[in-house]
Amino acid sequence: MARKRKGRDISGILLLDKPHGLSSNAALQKVKHLFDASKAGHTGSLDPLATGMLPICLGEATKVSSFLLDADKRYQVTCQLGIKTTTGDAEGDVIETRSVPELSANQLESVLDRFRGTIEQIPPMYSALKHKGERLYNLARQGLEVEREVRTVRIHELSLIAIQGQDRLDFEVRCSKGTYVRTLIEDIGEALGCGAHVTALRRLAVGPFQDPAGMVTLERLQELKEISLESLDALLLPIEQALMQWPEVRLNRDTAYYLLQGQSIQVSRAPTEGWVRLYDAADQLLGMGLVQDDGKVAPKRLFRVKKHVATGQGKAG
Repeated sequence: MARKRKGRDISGILLLDKPHGLSSNAALQKVKHLFDASKAGHTGSLDPLATGMLPICLGEATKVSSFLLDADKRYQVTCQLGIKTTTGDAEGDVIETRSVPELSANQLESVLDRFRGTIEQIPPMYSALKHKGERLYNLARQGLEVEREVRTVRIHELSLIAIQGQDRLDFEVRCSKGTYVRTLIEDIGEALGCGAHVTALRRLAVGPFQDPAGMVTLERLQELKEISLESLDALLLPIEQALMQWPEVRLNRDTAYYLLQGQSIQVSRAPTEGWVRLYDAADQLLGMGLVQDDGKVAPKRLFRVKKHVATGQGKAG
């Protein structure tokens, strides 16, 4: 006998405003519990120190989490110059202090320009990357340091927002996946000759989700839960809002049938490469497909949505 799944079969995306001091997984579990959802996942961890946008995918929306993991991110970050810590942020122990030189806006701009565009980073020891099956942060807590591979990332935008006194700077950063903002700040601090660490970090945007005003706090979720589950459900965004950057392809009844059987299909006027959103004749989002070398579209992420709540901000998946 099949085991009965616990929780509701509900699908959609919630833009959680993760609070300070809570891990991404702890935040995920709280949201899953509040929605009484059978399945949930998040789309890229935020450090406990960090706040801001953490898209939570419920139900069938977990199938698009990888697309959001690969998306660009935007952050607001405050750094303290003159102090280096073990973790690169305010939660670590101080390992070095240096005097901070007087810095003009022009001098700062000249240094920042070296970190725009494609750059290389060495991932920090205090990260969730694995070395021989062990999380790096676990090794770091044991006082161990291992060699890490250099990774290439892209800093699309790096703007100096404010200078607070002589030793605090506020930045806004838009970057590619895999970028460690703590490492970016540490490297900027070294380039300035004084070292630095992150004191505050807030994620403002993830991929297509660019409006911070769309985020919801855990406190607000709790308030709505006390009213009704329907009040919570109304906050969910349709799955396809995570996928709008890819072109759409409309299928007739026959091609939709074969696609849903897992078969690659030939579609006239389809793009010649890349990912596509697949819809049936009734405007239902069926899933994501990948255009193959032979021009056929192969099904890669097909959705089975029993219950989905649209909010008026897009079509229901």
